[in-house]
Amino acid sequence: MAKKGKGNRVQVILECTEHKESGMPGTSRYITTKNRKNTSERMELKKYNPVLRKITLHKEIK
Repeated sequence: MAKKGKGNRVQVILECTEHKESGMPGTSRYITTKNRKNTSERMELKKYNPVLRKITLHKEIK
């Protein structure tokens, strides 16, 4: 049987912080999930940006 009610895992969008400053068109975004109960603050991960061709810091956006 499936659980009923709201789960603790929520879907979040991570956006590149360096891409806006570079002035290049487009954005680098990743979609992932996080556990709301264990990680209440916003996520920050280093992910690959294909436009800039390097690993950059991606922060969670609302």
